[in-house]
Amino acid sequence: MESPAASTIDPAQRNTTGMANTLQKALPRNLTSARGPLPRRQGRIRGRRDAAASSVFLLPVAAVFVVLYAIPLAQTIYYSFTDFNGLRPEVNMVGWANYASVFTNPSLITGLGFTLLFTAVSTVLITAFAVPLAVALNKKFFGRTLSRSIFFFVGVPSLVIIGLVWQFIFSPLRTGALNSVLRWFGLDAVPWLADSDLARFCVIFVGLWAHVGWHATLYLAYLQSIPGDLYEQAQLDGANGRQQFWHITLPELVPAIVVSSFLLMTSGLKVFDLPFAMTKGGPGYSTNTITQSILVEGLSQSDYGLGSALAVLFTLACLTIILLQLLAARALTRRFE
Repeated sequence: MESPAASTIDPAQRNTTGMANTLQKALPRNLTSARGPLPRRQGRIRGRRDAAASSVFLLPVAAVFVVLYAIPLAQTIYYSFTDFNGLRPEVNMVGWANYASVFTNPSLITGLGFTLLFTAVSTVLITAFAVPLAVALNKKFFGRTLSRSIFFFVGVPSLVIIGLVWQFIFSPLRTGALNSVLRWFGLDAVPWLADSDLARFCVIFVGLWAHVGWHATLYLAYLQSIPGDLYEQAQLDGANGRQQFWHITLPELVPAIVVSSFLLMTSGLKVFDLPFAMTKGGPGYSTNTITQSILVEGLSQSDYGLGSALAVLFTLACLTIILLQLLAARALTRRFE
């Protein structure tokens, strides 16, 4: 006997419900259970396809890295343990003899010392001059755009051209540009590029002159991104210009300092064109660089084994210095956060 509630249900609705229940029982259980995880499986498959497509675009970059960097580096390491001179096909293993010769060659040691000196001094001095210059160029004054252009375009020419121009200026002869000016004032000629200490000073000075404007432009770009509300609030709180620089400008310039110092250190470690154009590494070996030593030993004197050993040691030294620089940059960033 049907209940009163069941008697009120429409017969058509009752038939539809019964057919749905019958169809659900007839379907396989594995099909109904797979209905839930199906979108997840599709998502995983789609993610794998996207990753494979991205890897395809990275293949040319990986191929260029292997051909231009990995294979030459492996060959350099191999030749550093041989007596290969690039002329005869016979190659003999000499072990660590080439590496021992690096530390007994006075020209190589002098070149390493000047390279580290140039890198350290130029990085510190360029940063010390570029930051205040960028702050000054960021202020509003008459001829600001022209001043920015002048300081930027100073470093645009090639360092070889800059070195040749300053070689004429610092010529140790009496007919040199700077010595001619000194003679007008009754002073004796100065052996600018003929004295070891003066030659090092001149090379570092020209490097400073050539790079300050470019790095000041880099700092200027970061300065223009600092919100002006910070300076307005500092002025309302009674902070003077020096306090605003140390508590607002300098902390905001930390990312720029990290980038600038990294570029300066990498360019300083591999410097070759500027000292070679000015002094050819002289007088003696006072302005000789590691890059010049590698070229002279490996190419000019056909001692590929010694040149390769020097290149390997120089690569390890660069990696160590860059790692220390990154650690110092991370500590500096945490300090001003």
